[in-house]
Amino acid sequence: MLRSIKTLFADLVGDIRPRTQTEGYNSCLATAALLRRVATIHSEMSEARRKKLYTVLQSSFGLDDRTTAQLIEESAAVDRDAIDLYHYTRELNEVLDDEGRRLTVQMMWEIVYADGNANEFEANIIWRAADLLGVSSRQRVELRQRVSADTAAVARVGAGRPQSPALATTIGN
Repeated sequence: MLRSIKTLFADLVGDIRPRTQTEGYNSCLATAALLRRVATIHSEMSEARRKKLYTVLQSSFGLDDRTTAQLIEESAAVDRDAIDLYHYTRELNEVLDDEGRRLTVQMMWEIVYADGNANEFEANIIWRAADLLGVSSRQRVELRQRVSADTAAVARVGAGRPQSPALATTIGN
């Protein structure tokens, strides 16, 4: 079944050029399925996470709307068939360089923080996936802090709260 999904998607997508060193359909699907697993680790996917998943996949892989929606749909089927995280991370380790693996962990944090703070289940699955991807604890924590700070800054700006002068300068330019 997975082979037929891969063939179908390869025909639909054609020539995807992700912004990392990732090549091909398998890495796109593995990334999408891993992000989906993170987004739904303890409940149904919230609307905020659904939108963030769509945005992250579309911008990371340079996909159009139709292909992004198809990728998310196919990733749900892969996620249902996967037993553990190794299923995803093995595929990603074969095609991603160090920076690509760090970006994958960053994307996981972005999905989790799309609707608030990370709970212990979400932090644990990201810790396990990062470990399997060879992303160090230090890097994982730095990525979490960066995404958390970025999310908080966006929330402050969106809510009309005062922002730091450095952020105001950055946004104003």
